[in-house]
Amino acid sequence: MNIQLKRIFETASREDGYRVLVDGMWPRGIAKRDAALDEWRKDLAPSRELRQWFGHDRQRWAEFRKAYHSELDEADRETLANLRQHASQEGLTLLFAARDVECNNAVALKEYLEKR
Repeated sequence: MNIQLKRIFETASREDGYRVLVDGMWPRGIAKRDAALDEWRKDLAPSRELRQWFGHDRQRWAEFRKAYHSELDEADRETLANLRQHASQEGLTLLFAARDVECNNAVALKEYLEKR
């Protein structure tokens, strides 16, 4: 399974494979026509309440991951299977806008897809 993470502001490359934005809101500063993405999966973003509670506070990271994985347990199984299929075939790049590249929802989603 080949899953990469990339900020949406970074230039797309051939190695990205299938590109999916996994944020609930469209990132400021980038036009949709310039995003070079295959899909925008708002439904896989953390709930508004969870996102606001987390607030990219690294001290809350472990709790956030656990809560977000619980939310993903309720996500559409077909959607998750589709992402895993892309990861196994042509590769998958999960796109996000967060400045913190180590503690964000795309990191937690990648962990979820690889382990479950």
